[in-house]
Amino acid sequence: MAENGDADFSRPLLFEVAWEVANKVGTIYTVIKSKVPFTVEEYGNRYCLIGPFSPKTGPMEVEPIENPASAPLRDTLKQMRDKGIRVTYGRWLVEGGPAVILFDVASAHNRIGEWKTDLEGHLKVPFPADDYDTNEAVAFGYLVSWFFDEFPAPLADASDADRKTPLVLAHFHEWMAGVALPLVKAKKIPLATVFTVHNTLLGRYLCAGDVDFYNNLKRFDVESEATKRGILHRYAVERAAVQSSDVFTAVSHITAYEAEWLCQRKPDGVLPNGLNVVKFSALHEFQNLHAIHKERIHEFVRGHFYGHYDFDLERTLYVFTAGRYEYRNKGIDMFIDGLARLNKRLISSGSTTTIVAFIVMPAATLGYTVDSLKGQAVMKQLTQTAEQVERQITERLMEVAARGRLPTPKDLLDSNDLVLLKRRVYALRRDQNPPVVTHNMADEDNDPILNQLKRVGLNNAPGDRVKVVFHPEYLNANNPLFGMDYDDFVRGCHLGVFPSYYEPWGYTPAECTVMGVPTITTNLSGYGCFMDESVSNPRDYGIYILDRRVKSPEESASQLVNALWDFVTKNRRQRINQRNRTERLSDLLDWRRLGVEYQKARWVAVKRKFPQVS
Repeated sequence: MAENGDADFSRPLLFEVAWEVANKVGTIYTVIKSKVPFTVEEYGNRYCLIGPFSPKTGPMEVEPIENPASAPLRDTLKQMRDKGIRVTYGRWLVEGGPAVILFDVASAHNRIGEWKTDLEGHLKVPFPADDYDTNEAVAFGYLVSWFFDEFPAPLADASDADRKTPLVLAHFHEWMAGVALPLVKAKKIPLATVFTVHNTLLGRYLCAGDVDFYNNLKRFDVESEATKRGILHRYAVERAAVQSSDVFTAVSHITAYEAEWLCQRKPDGVLPNGLNVVKFSALHEFQNLHAIHKERIHEFVRGHFYGHYDFDLERTLYVFTAGRYEYRNKGIDMFIDGLARLNKRLISSGSTTTIVAFIVMPAATLGYTVDSLKGQAVMKQLTQTAEQVERQITERLMEVAARGRLPTPKDLLDSNDLVLLKRRVYALRRDQNPPVVTHNMADEDNDPILNQLKRVGLNNAPGDRVKVVFHPEYLNANNPLFGMDYDDFVRGCHLGVFPSYYEPWGYTPAECTVMGVPTITTNLSGYGCFMDESVSNPRDYGIYILDRRVKSPEESASQLVNALWDFVTKNRRQRINQRNRTERLSDLLDWRRLGVEYQKARWVAVKRKFPQVS
């Protein structure tokens, strides 16, 4: 970093570096985006994010600014541009509108070979030539370290009375942004650094296999395990980032425990993931939203189950699970097994309650099935016909009543109406059970979810009290089946189920809580551990926490079935009261509460890097 006088400790600059800045890939995008208003409130124009430029999302996410107001920042970016690096500077179009720098890593592809050789020298690990994600991370990391090596001064306006070089703090998220950290340390750049892991590379791989992960965590030969899985070079980057940062943090206590053994450094603190919580002025407001969006799900269900629509929607509950398709890590195996057991229990008890369970997880598909699209089409035709007949009945009713007599059934429905309705009813007939999946799968024979559904006998058969819909694509308002955004879908459901085996935090159950939707989670998820520590008797507030750490898989599965049974046997009034109690917990997840932990971690980093700070 170019020298420019004494450091100013009173107004530090904060750069936040992540692969998912203005680049939605996973949950880190949500972490960064939702935290922006809180951080901007604290740092103002001394806050800037750094990420890679994505041709797909960058132009939509960022409003470019030709030249930064800060001359030092402008000069630094100019130096990099003069050497062939394409850089976008502007405002991220999210609440708070922070400054953002996006490096186009493609403009540095000609340097990757040189940079990988240099990194191999630092880490003493060979890097394969054909690992695209690692190549991109290396290019991004070197561009970030180059930026910090050149950057001399604050983001403050040139008219700022304080001319001294400010203290600079950088917060890095995940291994793909972590390449820069060992470089910053090697170059002795005067930069206070924080590194946060949102999961560990090796932990995710190990948990996806059939291993007793948490009980053997202290015994793994980490380099050997990483080598077996072909990720030694990635693991080396992650470990070097952990070792090189002034402050190392994890998103939850369960992840901190994992990282201590796999990354070989005990985290200095835990930074839980928060959300921007919007509170309603009256409890009935979010209850009304639930009713509105539940009706939209009703419309989908009527169409999907046409021909076998033999259940009462007034006695139907919607449960769902969602997230990336990690069959074992996300506990989908346990979820499906629990649904099968619940189905048997409901049938044997003579219950008239129906459960429609949605699995929303992206997978490779060949488009929507004809049957799924047809179901929505025939139901739309029936709706239009019913509305047409309704208008005609209204006109006939008015006409007969205006003549001073009471109408008879024949006055209201004529033969043409009956023929039209018969056509629509006949169109609803079908011999096969409604499909369990809405899309044509690219590899249906080897899909773990579909294979388990067949194995446990959940096939949407008549008489089943548990129906299943696997939607292998994220939801949005343009979806031809649901026509609703994911958040609206969650609000319309009654229960979220996330029996994860590996879940460093768990935004999906946290989002449920903020929306007042009861949730089943586990003590192996960061969210589950956090709620267990923060709430006395979380079950009373609609947070069911399964024990997957100590209990056997069979005992955990029984806990899941019992939790499902407890929920589905509640009456409507009890469910409404429970949703009210769940929504009250949303303050626990607000960034205004959890963001304080970020402040603490950054201040510790400053003290360690610059001990002269008082």
